[in-house]
Amino acid sequence: MSDQNTMDDARLHAYVDGELDAEALAEAEDWLAGHPDDAKRARAYRSQRKILHALYDGVLDEPLPRTVLSALAGRAPGRGTAPWMRVAAAVAIFALGGIGGWFAHGLGPSTGGAPVFIDQAVGAHRVYVKEVLHPVEVGADQEAHLVAWLSKRLGHMVRAPDMTGAGFSLVGGRLLPDGGRTAAQFMYEDPGGRRVTLYVRPQGGDDTAFRFVSDRGVSAFYWIDGPLAYALIGNVPREALLELSRIAYEAL
Repeated sequence: MSDQNTMDDARLHAYVDGELDAEALAEAEDWLAGHPDDAKRARAYRSQRKILHALYDGVLDEPLPRTVLSALAGRAPGRGTAPWMRVAAAVAIFALGGIGGWFAHGLGPSTGGAPVFIDQAVGAHRVYVKEVLHPVEVGADQEAHLVAWLSKRLGHMVRAPDMTGAGFSLVGGRLLPDGGRTAAQFMYEDPGGRRVTLYVRPQGGDDTAFRFVSDRGVSAFYWIDGPLAYALIGNVPREALLELSRIAYEAL
């Protein structure tokens, strides 16, 4: 431990990554049980780890660009590459390119493979983010009523995640039709006027992986968690949308 009150990052990451032996694991779990702030950090790290695996695991098995391999190896393209070089290349690409660049090529600017509800979610986003006088049915000043109403109509408990830490405040929400069933939309706005929407509808399943789609300037991360499907949509940089999705996933 780095001090009396906080678990150091190295140990916390080792715990999240499953790298502790039985004795150290038991000690860490005892510590986290009595230190809620560290436990919250551990949950946040697990959430980030899950998102990154969902986004990039498939890319790790793909051939790396020859230019990247050459730069890391310090030799001409075409020669063999040791396994550690592939790991180094992946790290370098991630560090240099962030969420975009070469890693993003497999995530595709298309909604072609997305479930049908994404079309509904993106369509609702396009319609209501442009509204000036009536962007929502129920405003953020009636959040408790909004959440209770939407939960009753959807038949499942829903919440409006707090995204103020990332600069987006709740505007409000509305009830929406979705192929004969009900859906909910929560709208958020930052000080610059950028808006994102969180779309929620009943759709049970075990696939909790985060997936990304983009269509005509609007991007979305979507996932299924228990009986509900979620989509966070906005015309903001992918990195920012991913961070907002992480916040929403953790809150929900």
